[in-house]
Amino acid sequence: MFGLGALLLIIQFSAGALGAGTGFRARRSDAERNEAWEAAVVKANAFVAQLNVTEKANMVTGKLGLDTPCIGNIIPIPRLNFKGLCLLDGPTAMNRADLVSVFPAGLTAAATWDKDLIYERGKALGEEFKAKGGHVMLGPVAGPLGRHQLGGRNWEGFSPDPYLTGLAMQATIHGIQDAGVQSCSKHFIGNEQETQRSNSFSPDSKETQAISANIDDRTMHELYLWPFADAVKAGTVSVMCSYNRMNQTYACENPEILNRLLKEELGFPGYVVSDWFATHSGAKSINAGLDLTMPGVKDIVGLLTQDSWFGGNIPTMIQDGSISDERLDDMIRRVMTPYYFLDQDKEDFPTVDQSLVFTLAASSGLSLPAGTPIIAARDVRADHAEVIRKMGAEATVLLKNVDSILPLRKPMNIGVFGNDAAEPTEGLTFPSFAFEIGTLTIGGGSGTGRHTYIVSPLEAIKARAREYGARVQHVLHNTVVARNDFTGIYPPPDVCLVFLNTFASEGYDRSVWEADWNSTQVVDNVASHCPNTIVVTHSAGINSMPWANNPNVKAILAAHLPGQESGNSIVDVLWGAVNPSGKLPYSIAANPADCDIPVVTAPRPSADSATAWQSDFTEGLLIDYRHLDARNITPLYEFGFGLSYTAFAVSGKLEIERLVANISAVPATFEKPYPPGGNPALWTPLLKISTTVKNTGSVAGATVPQLYLSMPKEATPVGTPPQVLRGFEKVFLEPGEETTVGFELMRRDVSFWDVGAQEWVVPPGTMGLRVGFSSRDQGVRRTVGLRV
Repeated sequence: MFGLGALLLIIQFSAGALGAGTGFRARRSDAERNEAWEAAVVKANAFVAQLNVTEKANMVTGKLGLDTPCIGNIIPIPRLNFKGLCLLDGPTAMNRADLVSVFPAGLTAAATWDKDLIYERGKALGEEFKAKGGHVMLGPVAGPLGRHQLGGRNWEGFSPDPYLTGLAMQATIHGIQDAGVQSCSKHFIGNEQETQRSNSFSPDSKETQAISANIDDRTMHELYLWPFADAVKAGTVSVMCSYNRMNQTYACENPEILNRLLKEELGFPGYVVSDWFATHSGAKSINAGLDLTMPGVKDIVGLLTQDSWFGGNIPTMIQDGSISDERLDDMIRRVMTPYYFLDQDKEDFPTVDQSLVFTLAASSGLSLPAGTPIIAARDVRADHAEVIRKMGAEATVLLKNVDSILPLRKPMNIGVFGNDAAEPTEGLTFPSFAFEIGTLTIGGGSGTGRHTYIVSPLEAIKARAREYGARVQHVLHNTVVARNDFTGIYPPPDVCLVFLNTFASEGYDRSVWEADWNSTQVVDNVASHCPNTIVVTHSAGINSMPWANNPNVKAILAAHLPGQESGNSIVDVLWGAVNPSGKLPYSIAANPADCDIPVVTAPRPSADSATAWQSDFTEGLLIDYRHLDARNITPLYEFGFGLSYTAFAVSGKLEIERLVANISAVPATFEKPYPPGGNPALWTPLLKISTTVKNTGSVAGATVPQLYLSMPKEATPVGTPPQVLRGFEKVFLEPGEETTVGFELMRRDVSFWDVGAQEWVVPPGTMGLRVGFSSRDQGVRRTVGLRV
């Protein structure tokens, strides 16, 4: 049976638990998806018509128990041949499952800037979820976007840039759903910190409400809503509302964000599911736009009593008129349409792997009844190690490479230092707290995964060294390195590889920018003995690097969270089997304070104690590189930056092709309800920008030309960023090869949200266009006036 401590662990680990020119290959075209969706609506309506009121209540209320192996469950209705719905974490691996793959994190995927590879990751994830019998994958993540550098869940998402995150969401969603699994885009919206993310209770049972994310209308549209618009346009069938309050009202009972922004303005036709225990009301939440409550019970006590905000209260709500029959039917139609749309009603859809009961118990500290027969797990990993290894290597960002020390040229005496190089000593499932010894491949909480194996950096380095007879020496305990004890190392290595990590997890935010475990002292001590020091970071977020300018630190590689093939991926880059092509999906400030928006860590003293947790997004649109640009602050390493073992150049000038002759200030009006993505006019391509990129070096490799747009300052409101990312393409070139790269700009890309007009507006005047290899690379420039 579930004990109270085990139930607390379930909560802790529960779910929270592309436009034109995107390049990836989706299985179905937009037209095919639309046709399939309409056919699914017909089936869903027929299903709803056969339900009694009790069955209707069960269809919108989750269930959790020993007889339900998934973290979220809709129970079957045998008389209608409905086998139920299984919802499973998470965005990086199927959590609480055995014989599954642990993929690179969302942050790692974003660092590839490769839409095709991000699609491949999404499809492989979807294939594993389907093979386990999972109907819904709780991911991908666009919230948190990454407002706070130290946000505990930033690693689950992609980038603090909404354009990059939006295209990563789109590619991932197409991949997941092309595999036949429902994507659940989360967390909607303003879920930018873990501290006081949900309500809490004092020892005397007084409630303190969750943090309120106070976001103005323009910032909402141009920053935090932007990637969710991409997700809806891509066809995501589910959206998870978040724990926090949004402008003083809980997200899961907020009609402004659920009904007006999501369902009306973005034309979202799918269902809104609560984060686990994020529902705080019955009729209020339902009428605000919440379609499905998870895990179905109210709170930790509810797990014991099955008390629910929905459930058995639904018939009473219908009877007293607090909700309508039409609204209840709409909720179920929204839940069931994706089920038919993705052919999950077919006989050949896999049954739920019943071993999930045991891995859920193992992960959460549960005790199953004595004598319960063990059920072997279904192995769903296929050949996914290949895409994991490939993405881990391609996401690695080369930040420094003095004297071209990399790639390594068969050094005969290699020193390996730091706890991140080692095999994990505390098991293969990462807890919600940092562990001292072991390479870091994924973060903690509901987004983590149970490894079948981990290839550590030390293991992979030894294997590579054996190929040509090199010696490998190592000191893996940071405590030993930090006290400057190298008595176990002789003779001095030719090259020293230092591995650092930074853990983060759902449930709390980070408190420092430096990597964990006395990392600065570790690097300084190794570098003082070794003039050829190379630092590799495996990190769940942005790190300061106070040792970056140490002359003995010859190379720096940011490898993020690479998944189970960690060691193989980094060795591929270190020895040059893979030419690094990763680019930073965020900025690294020279001084963390230059780019810091502090996490709110205390209630507002002047406010009522119940509602005192307030986070005012007064910086507006100016986060990450947008803030650094607006303040003219030089970063240590800028957004979009990443070195290569070869060299690239943008040659010639920008060519501009106008795709629409007469561009109006505002988009054409379309009759509502809108299709997914909102007003179709916003997705109309207006310009095509092209230029030539050449590999001017002697090694084959890939790079990422990036398009930045600057709006006319005199024609846009105060707070408009100096420049915004509006295009990127990853291209692979042989030495001396060149290619033409094109970017299409849609109406939304060249518009700002006019709060007064409540419309996207193309400003008058001249816009600046620039293509380079980072946010600070000058590249080639041109200006264009659209409204002429």
